[in-house]
Order: sequence, then C-alpha cells, then structure tokens
Amino acid sequence: MKLKTTYNNKIKYSGDIVAGSLLIAESRKIAQLLLKGVDEKQWDHAIVIENILQKRSPVAAKRQARLIKNRLILMKPDLWELVHKGGSDESIQALLAAAIKHSRLLGDFLGQIVHEHWRTFKPEINVKDWKYFFETCSQADPQMLKWTESTRSKLKQIVFRILTESNYIDETRSGQIQSVTVLPKIKKYLTRNSEDYVLRCMQATQ
Repeated sequence: MKLKTTYNNKIKYSGDIVAGSLLIAESRKIAQLLLKGVDEKQWDHAIVIENILQKRSPVAAKRQARLIKNRLILMKPDLWELVHKGGSDESIQALLAAAIKHSRLLGDFLGQIVHEHWRTFKPEINVKDWKYFFETCSQADPQMLKWTESTRSKLKQIVFRILTESNYIDETRSGQIQSVTVLPKIKKYLTRNSEDYVLRCMQATQ
C-alpha cells in the first residue's frame, strides 16, 4: 500500500492526542464555558473547585480541560454551539473536526489509511496499518522516533477509539470500516470556514 500524499520536512506531528479521545460529555461542558467567555479565575473555579468534568484529581481535570480547550479554540463559536447544543451525531462530528485540526496524526490516518482502504475495498484496518502509517510519518518528522513504545501504543489506542466513537470503524476488535456521511451543518461550517483539510479527512469513506 502506498500513501497518496507528498510529505515534506515542514510536517510536524504531535503526541498531545494521548490525553484523550473525543471526550464527548466533557467537551460539551468545556464548549459551554467557552461560549460564556469565562475568565481565567472562573475557568479554574469550574474545572478545579466545581470539578465539572468529574475527574478524580485537579491535575487530571486540568489536563483534560486543557486538551479539549486546545482543540475547540482552533474552531469558531459556531462549532462550539454544535458541540454544546447539537444532537449526539452533530456533537460527535463537530468534536472530530476539532480533533483533526488539532492533531495532524489523526487527520492523516483517517484521510490516508482509512480512505485508501475504503477506496480499494479493504474492509478492515489493524495494528499493521498503524505501524506502517507511523513509520511513514516518521520519515517526514524524525522526532517521532524518539517517542517511547508506550506513547506509540497509546496513540494507536486513542486514534482507533476516536474512529470508533465517530463510527468510522465498528465497536468490535475487527476494525471493520463503516461508511460515514458528513452531516449538513458540519459540512456547511467546514466549507464556510475553508477547513478543506478537515473536510477531506472526514470524507474518507465517501
């Protein structure tokens, strides 16, 4: 299998996605805080004192809140509204869009590996596909080779979980690819805001 992409030495991949998958329930709460425009003090009070994310420790709560915020602030309030008030499917796809923009690793795996399998009628993705993808990406970003085995394993776990949460692969261990259509409101937002890369990744099975 040959990835249909041109890598260059400007591509940099981040492992930040290991902090969590789509975190749907938590993200709705963070989106609400962003829509309210809370200041730093109000933010800390909500995350640490009120513990709105219901985490076992302030450290875990701050870490997860930071990940979600870093994803959502890459998008505009229109998308935050879809995360906070949209139906389940809309909220999930809005979060996936934000996660793709935040993580090139996630976007490229979906837009390249999943799309290539779908295009060539290969119904499943597995660990071998991830290893091949990782090795290919590391040619563009050699810093990835410094990541520990546990980090690489966690990255695979989170990426596959996100694809499961967003219905691109089924919930079993088979890795069966499923067809996903980008919802009208999500597509409209991405098109209106020139999020071409994100939309292309999300259309992997179309």
